[in-house]
Amino acid sequence: MPLMTWNNDLSVNIKEIDSQHKKLVDLINELHDEMMAYKGKDVLGKVLSELLSYTKTHFFTEEKIMNSNGYPAYLTHKQEHDKLTKKVAELNNEFDAGKIVLGTEVMKFLKDWLTNHIMKSDKAYTPFLNSKGIF
Repeated sequence: MPLMTWNNDLSVNIKEIDSQHKKLVDLINELHDEMMAYKGKDVLGKVLSELLSYTKTHFFTEEKIMNSNGYPAYLTHKQEHDKLTKKVAELNNEFDAGKIVLGTEVMKFLKDWLTNHIMKSDKAYTPFLNSKGIF
């Protein structure tokens, strides 16, 4: 059973960003599924690394769109991205070093952060970017 389910409530009405958000949901679900199946550290590490890498790619895309269109809250939004990137990189490093295991607490953090970030921070830019013709 997936940890997260994509639905239209999570849409920011920007095709490229919605597509990337769906991919992030898929990666979190894949990580959760592998954890629940008691996969080994190498499998979990690979998925966690892919999640970190894709998160950076997504943030770059989102920041480029916001910045190039003059979104007024760009810097605040970028700071949120930087904070999460740092947190996930720390989780990845601690996992690689054997200091933590991936459990329900980590999965809950990832799910809650993505959901809350999309519903609050990302949806805040939708009217502005849509008014600039970004869909």
